[in-house]
Amino acid sequence: MPVLLGVSYRESLWEGHAGQYSTMGGYGPMNLTDVTASMMASGQSGAAGRGDLATLADDPALHTLTAAAELTKAPAAQLRTDDRQNIRGGAALLASYEKALTGATPADPAQWYGAVARYLHSPDTNASKRFADDVYATLRTGAQRTTADGQQMRLRATSGQPATGQLARLHLRASATPPTDCPAELDCQFIPAATTNYQPANRTSDGLRVQYIVIHDTETTYQQAIDAFQNPANGAAANYVMRAFDGAVTQMVPTKDLAFHAGNYWFNMHSVGIEHEGFAAHGATWYTPEQYQATADLVRYLAAKYDIPLDRQHIIGHDNVPGPVDGHVAGMHWDPGPYWDWAYFMRLVGSPVDWGPRGVGPVGSVVTITPSFDHNIQTVTVCPADDGSGATTTCTDQTQASNFLYVHTQPSADSPLVTDPYLHPTTGSIGTTEIDDWGDTVSTGQQFVVAGRRGAWTAIWFSGRKAWFYNPNGRNTTRACDVTVITPAGAASTVGVYGEGYPQPSEYPPGLNPSTEKPLSSYPLPAGQAYVATAPPANADDFFAKNPPDTVVTGSEQFYTIQYNHRVALVNAADVTADDPWFPRHQHAGG
Repeated sequence: MPVLLGVSYRESLWEGHAGQYSTMGGYGPMNLTDVTASMMASGQSGAAGRGDLATLADDPALHTLTAAAELTKAPAAQLRTDDRQNIRGGAALLASYEKALTGATPADPAQWYGAVARYLHSPDTNASKRFADDVYATLRTGAQRTTADGQQMRLRATSGQPATGQLARLHLRASATPPTDCPAELDCQFIPAATTNYQPANRTSDGLRVQYIVIHDTETTYQQAIDAFQNPANGAAANYVMRAFDGAVTQMVPTKDLAFHAGNYWFNMHSVGIEHEGFAAHGATWYTPEQYQATADLVRYLAAKYDIPLDRQHIIGHDNVPGPVDGHVAGMHWDPGPYWDWAYFMRLVGSPVDWGPRGVGPVGSVVTITPSFDHNIQTVTVCPADDGSGATTTCTDQTQASNFLYVHTQPSADSPLVTDPYLHPTTGSIGTTEIDDWGDTVSTGQQFVVAGRRGAWTAIWFSGRKAWFYNPNGRNTTRACDVTVITPAGAASTVGVYGEGYPQPSEYPPGLNPSTEKPLSSYPLPAGQAYVATAPPANADDFFAKNPPDTVVTGSEQFYTIQYNHRVALVNAADVTADDPWFPRHQHAGG
């Protein structure tokens, strides 16, 4: 019983979590996993439309609930929703591991060390050892807490030296910890993520380009994020995790590999993800100067390594990554949120977004969104579901310095906010001030084509329509230059907008299942509108990790990445006209 309590405490803090513990299919107090292909499609792997979707979900570590159901003869549905059956399933798994290891189920908790390590279902020695050591640390100290449903739980402290020598008998993979890939000035360690939370690759020597750095926040503490990324059931891991108070760094996935961090597989292919300890609803109190500086140092280092332009078109937030297909747009994450100071951060990077004169040019010119963070006071509504810290118990308005501007349907503060059709599909619904409603905001550093001017208001082409934001005397914008503007080509009335850029099925070699893509049906790009291209057009491509060493498929079509709304999107280069050749952006030094 102590071992069972210790494992459950480590996995779920003894919580049933209403029948589902992790977002990737870990259920109940024992976190029994049952990951489906649809979960892989909608999780941070963002694998919707991929031909190898079933393969991604076909890992024994992702199906411990099925194994537990076979052992207990209980229906799998009961193990998902019934805490008692879930605990029976976890106990049966532990017992089966112990019998396989020692031939018995000893009464001494110290003799279950190998079975506990096996429960993580990691092939990595260090990860399994860390999990078992954490469980036995809990056994030594004991634990108690009141669960969400009011149960008083207690684990009494137990003594005894755990049989750590059992670990070698599991025949796990030797932990060859790679050197950290960090600038020398950072406090950086490497702790490997679970192998189910990323894919081995060989970027960029295999032809898979890296062109984005994605900024996230953890919605947990630093250690909780590291623990989650080591859990095979989590289904997500970033390349780096940054601690708040001192900017310490833990790298968890080599940058050559493809981490599941952005909720869009195609963008995962082409990006490095950096998680920041903190909670987006309270970002201003979590994102510290030390964390900003360490991240800026890391971003400069990665940008130099992969030749990534130091601008907001390539250094993006998770909230800027598009949904891969229709069904996943609304569920895309919105971190790092309205309180990540993009202007300050980009100055630290050495490429300020507000370089040049403030103001707004004529219709057809391009502006960069550059409100002064400290003086840009905005109000958002924060509800309990928006706050991972648990500090918000009822929906509350919150007013403070922010990185965004609201966009309206008309040049008036009384007009409705722009409605995103995926966030608000009901006819007649309008945008809101809810903190997770990214569909009616623009953020610092984004660039748009001017579509109109009226008094203190500026219109831009945004999400297939004209959208207005308050901009008296151009104080919230900086005129942009050296950009490419795209418009629908020829007589095209509407151009398709995509969330990913895969090759055509006929371009895949035999033996590989083609990934599929469709335009995002509710996002038009109508004739007469214009958008900023964030990079030169690049060839469609795809990646397969399980064809050693790996396989990159390159298509003949090319796609522009454009700033479409709060998020970026892709358009087929054959469908649009660019106003002029691409001019490399000048990377300004200084602040």
